[in-house]
Formats: sequence, structure tokens, C-alpha cells
Amino acid sequence: MNTKIRDLTSGHVTRTLLRFAGPMFLANLLQSFYSLVDMAVVGRFVGSGGLAAVSSASMLVFLITSACTGLAQGGAVLVAQYEGARQKKQQAEAVLTLFVLAAVFAAAVTAAGFLLYHPALLLMRVPQDAMADADGYMSVVCGGTAFVFGYNAVCAILRGLGDSKRPLYFVLAAAIVNVALDLLLVGGFHKGTWGAAVATVSSQGVSFFIAAVYLWRSRLVAIRWKWKVSKEKAAAILRVGVPSAGQMAVLNFSYMAATGMLNVYGVAVAAASGIGLKVNTFAAMPVWAVGQAVSAMAGQTMGAGRLARTESVARAGVKVSVTASLVMIVFFQLFAARVILLFNDDPQVVSEGILYLRICCSLNCAAYAVMYALNSFATGLGDAAFAFWNSMLDCVLIRIFGSWLLGMVLGYGFVGIYLAEMFAPVLPALAGVIYFKRGKWKTRRLI
Repeated sequence: MNTKIRDLTSGHVTRTLLRFAGPMFLANLLQSFYSLVDMAVVGRFVGSGGLAAVSSASMLVFLITSACTGLAQGGAVLVAQYEGARQKKQQAEAVLTLFVLAAVFAAAVTAAGFLLYHPALLLMRVPQDAMADADGYMSVVCGGTAFVFGYNAVCAILRGLGDSKRPLYFVLAAAIVNVALDLLLVGGFHKGTWGAAVATVSSQGVSFFIAAVYLWRSRLVAIRWKWKVSKEKAAAILRVGVPSAGQMAVLNFSYMAATGMLNVYGVAVAAASGIGLKVNTFAAMPVWAVGQAVSAMAGQTMGAGRLARTESVARAGVKVSVTASLVMIVFFQLFAARVILLFNDDPQVVSEGILYLRICCSLNCAAYAVMYALNSFATGLGDAAFAFWNSMLDCVLIRIFGSWLLGMVLGYGFVGIYLAEMFAPVLPALAGVIYFKRGKWKTRRLI
């Protein structure tokens, strides 16, 4: 067996989970690092207009990425379940089907992106002096959509097989290429946001090429191109992939809505909450990595028919996620001021930023850890619909409606919006616990 492939159906559950999640956590950190480098280089060499353009465009890029990663998640679950069941031919057919679906979706999303990115930027009210830069950035990024679909598909397959280390190496290669081209094109040749977009797309292309070549040469999956694409497997991938993509898109929309509500309270509150959101993103990274590991492990153990171990995976995922979130809560509560000062030294922004972290990096982090672990568990079993509706409860009913109710209607202002953010994952966490405790998931068939 390839040394990077880990059998997720045997061994100590918690240790296996940690070893599998570790490389994914590092990959998340790397991706965040080179996105920050993007922003820093553009801010340094292009100025505030370019920075505003990239910041606005990044929200649209996230929606594109949601479609890519959602579809890939459907493939990862199917591959993991077939790996656990040791059904290699079925697994290979699923992989081929995933690649065909990725190509079709990439073409559709690319076309939609070119048609809609400018109207979307207008709806977002991008400043006029930043619109040309935002258009230029999106025109290049949309052209690289196929690389994102392809890369996510390959990495999802590897995670489903039990390999979380190789995707880390691919992200490292992308980070090196992205940073080098940023400095060359934006800093050296002064190509502005267009250069930043070319650096991003080029790094995605390199990582996809390396990942695809590795998967093909490793022969981890016995792909035979003469096999027909399976409609049954395509439907199974979409049953998980579409709700997963919707879950990410709804999450992004909810944060955009909350940010829009906060922007009316002035520059200091807007800046502080923006910094706080970035901090919360870093605080959530260990939870995301554990969630990805839970999905793969639940898929493999369910495929192997080992229900007792599947149950242990969920329990271990919740324990590890909550422990990691508690560490983050303590750190950001103790060092809130120092953290905000890393981004901005305006006394009013620092004061508002501390308030944001005091409220929004507290109860919600622990509740989010429970919610995300159990949503990921349900997704690994093929029940992505539960994860989607649970996220709708978090994002729409509580975060958006609660922010409007507390902040606007009841008059608590931006503090009310912070409180809605704090309580947003609590009910979904309870719903996840009830889902797990009821045990109906034990009767689920493989997708």
C-alpha cells in the first residue's frame, strides 16, 4: 500500500483522526497564507483601489469555489465508501464519473462567470475607481475555473482513499508559484490586479497538473477510459455535491448580509468586524480540517459496515473539534487587543475589534465545532441534505434574521448583530446532537 494512504477503518480512532486531519489543517493555513500575500502585494503595489477590487472579487471567487468543492465532496464521500467496502471497480467508475461531471460543471460555471461577474460587481456596489480592476481580475479568474474543478476533484479522491498528505504538497507548490508570480507580475512588472489574477490561476493550473499526474502514475485507482459514465454514480455524487455546494454558498451569503448590516454603523465598526471575521476564519481552521477527516473516516467505516467504529468517529470528531475551539477561544480572549493591533492601530478600531472578539469568539466557536463535526459526519454517510438544512438554520434563520431582529428592529445596533452571530450555531449544534443520538443514520444504505 502507498505509504501516504491511510486505512481509516482500523487503528485507534482519535489518533487516526488527528494524523489524517493534521495535513489538511496545514493545507488550510497555506491557502490562507498565500491569499493574504495576494492582498498584501496588491495593497503595496497597486493601492487601495486595487485592494478594494480584489476584496470584492474574492467574494465572487468564493461562490465559484463553493461549486467546485461541493461537487468534489460528493466524489470524496463515494470514493471513501467504496474504499471501505473494498469495491475497487465501483470506485474507479465513480472516479471517472466525477471527472466527467467536473468537466461539465467547469464549462457551465465558466460560462456563467463570464456572463454574470460584471452585473454581480455592480450589485455589490464596488467603488467606481475600483471597478476596472475588479473586472480585470474576474475576467482572468473565470478563465481558470477548470483548474479549480480539476484540482478539487483529484484532492477529494485522494482524501476519500485516505491520503491527506499529498494534497498538502500540492497546496505548497501552488503557494510557491502564487507568491513568486505575485512578486514578479505585480511587484516587478506592475501588472496590477490582472497580474495578481494571472498568478492565482497559474498556481491553480500547476497544482492541478501535479495532482493529476500523481493520481494517474500512482495507479491508486484503476481507471479504464473504456468504462461508461455511470448515471447512478453521477446521481450519488450530485446528491452529496449539490447540498454541499449550497451549504457553502449560503454560509458566504449570510456573512455578506451581516457585513452589509454592520457597514451602516461607521468605518470603525466595519473595519473591526472585518478583522474579527478574518480572525474567526483562522480560529475555525482546525475545526474544518477535523470535519474533512470525519467525512472521509465516516464514509470508509460505513462502507466497511463497521457501525460501532462509525459512531466512534463522530464522538472523536466532536471531542477534538471542541478541544481545538476552546484553545482558540482562550487565546483570542486573552490576546484580543494584540491580535487586532496586528491589522490596525486606530484606537477606535482596536476598541471595537476587542468587543467583537469578546462576543463573537466565545460560545459560538464551541457550538460551531459541534455543528460542523456532526454536519461533516452526516455528509460522510451520504446525508448531505441534513447538513444543508442545518446550515440554513445557522445562516438564514439565526444569523441573518437574528441580526435584523436584534440589530435593526429591537434597536441593539451592531452589538445585537454580534449577539446573533454568537448564538447562530447553538441550535444547529443541538440539532446535530439529536441527529446523532436518534441513530436513524445507522440504517442508511451506501449512497
